[in-house]
Amino acid sequence: MKKLVAALAVAVLTTALTACGSDGEGGGGAPPRSRSLTVLAAASLTESFTVLEKSFEAANEGVDVKISFGGSAALAQQIINGSEVDVFASADEKNMAKVTAESLIDGEPEIFATNKLMIAVPPDNPAGIASFADLARPGVTVVVCAPQVPCGSAAEKVEQATGVTLAPASEEQDVKAVLTKVQAGEADAGLVYVTDVNSAADKVKGVEFPEADKAINSYPIAVVKDAPQADLAREFVKLVRGEEGKGELTKVGFTVP
Repeated sequence: MKKLVAALAVAVLTTALTACGSDGEGGGGAPPRSRSLTVLAAASLTESFTVLEKSFEAANEGVDVKISFGGSAALAQQIINGSEVDVFASADEKNMAKVTAESLIDGEPEIFATNKLMIAVPPDNPAGIASFADLARPGVTVVVCAPQVPCGSAAEKVEQATGVTLAPASEEQDVKAVLTKVQAGEADAGLVYVTDVNSAADKVKGVEFPEADKAINSYPIAVVKDAPQADLAREFVKLVRGEEGKGELTKVGFTVP
């Protein structure tokens, strides 16, 4: 009987220790708490930020990075309208300033990259586009970004600097939409960024023009005020501005500070 009682006691103790370990107290067996990091980023950051997203998740077990890419003006408005966001990366300082003016940024936005315009044309360049002025030729179908979008604002600056006025077939809400129309053969040319042409590889051909230097876009990034995951947000910003982030950004053609 004594041996039976002892055996039962050992079994009960073993079960208790196993249960204790399974809920993370003393045994360290519990999975890490799942957390989501919400990032709003300019469409032109799609390729580089998608890589950084995976890298950040790999380094932070249990973290799910959710990035929404789009036109910076629309993204800024989402934050102003009250969307819960952790990090905002804009394609220009103007749209970041809109959010800052509403006291919705934690600290000071930091410039992490610059970009400039390039003309995207189909691989065979059927319209023979060789300069910015060629975009205003009769019969040329050109697509640009809407004026409130950073790439559209940059296009307007180039028009003012050159005296060349474009008559676009459409004005898109983000730069990727412009690129898509060129790739689909719906336009002879589109004004996008150097990074978009590089990311599209052989699907489009890039035409450089010197006037693009008149409208360099600076990209700021910031943690949003009262971010649900402020600690993770600061770490993500650090990743973007660090050596790994700079490496991914330069791969697609950004210039980094």
